[in-house]
Amino acid sequence: MLLAVSLQNVYKTYDKIPVVNDLSFTIETGEIFGLLGPNGAGKSTTIRMLTTLTQPTQGKIEIAGYDVVRQPSQVKQNIGVVLQQVSVDNDLTVWENMELHGRLHHISHPKRQVLIKQWLDYVELSDRRDSLVKTLSGGMKRRLQIARALLHEPKILFLDEPTVGLDPQTRRRLWEIIRDLNKQGMTMLLTTHYMDEVEFLCDAYGADKPGRIGIMDGGKLIELGTLQEFKAKHGQGLVMKQVGDRFEYKFFPTLEQANTYLDSLPDKTGIMVRPSNLEDIFVELTGRQLD
Repeated sequence: MLLAVSLQNVYKTYDKIPVVNDLSFTIETGEIFGLLGPNGAGKSTTIRMLTTLTQPTQGKIEIAGYDVVRQPSQVKQNIGVVLQQVSVDNDLTVWENMELHGRLHHISHPKRQVLIKQWLDYVELSDRRDSLVKTLSGGMKRRLQIARALLHEPKILFLDEPTVGLDPQTRRRLWEIIRDLNKQGMTMLLTTHYMDEVEFLCDAYGADKPGRIGIMDGGKLIELGTLQEFKAKHGQGLVMKQVGDRFEYKFFPTLEQANTYLDSLPDKTGIMVRPSNLEDIFVELTGRQLD
């Protein structure tokens, strides 16, 4: 099977300082992949290289089989991008934004009209087709960005902080859209600061194959696997002990072992046991919270 995304020994250097340092990973066709890391880890630079906005200093990147340096036009035809920043035109209507994007991708008129209607229906914006974008809520604008990114029928969708700044209800609705697209076969790379978002979208909840998560720090990939693989490696049980105004964490292979450890302590003051989660593992690996 053709890989959707492939990075091989990729470096990006600014002023002789490596921002991305020997980065290698692949994303299979149809996979959803979560890319995490603290600010300054190299995530944004990696996304810029994957979407042809920045060329790697060294190494090879292929998207849908095309080289991002030698074949950027073919890469752009195969990707959709939803940025954290609102990138739709506020002074155009919903339909005009879609129409402009379709024309830029040279989609023929009859097909363009069908696809615009199809994707506006999908993101539940058909009733706002003639509304100026400036009148839409933040969640509607983000849904419009997703519809626009899908209009030219890309094979791979890049989602950079897709729900930042949105209310919980809107975030959940976008999660449902993202998971549904993935179930339909869309390959996705997601970056986010919300750990619950990655757990929900990548853990599959009974799907045949969960998505993988890559954790970057200092320009390097320091951990790669599924959420369950992370928990099996680092521990599924967690003992938390309050020391002053902070907590100390101790991982155990299972929740039962964590409870056994707690039961053995003569003084249990300020100590609790709970299942570990992705944020616990992230902090264990990077030594700090996402900010």
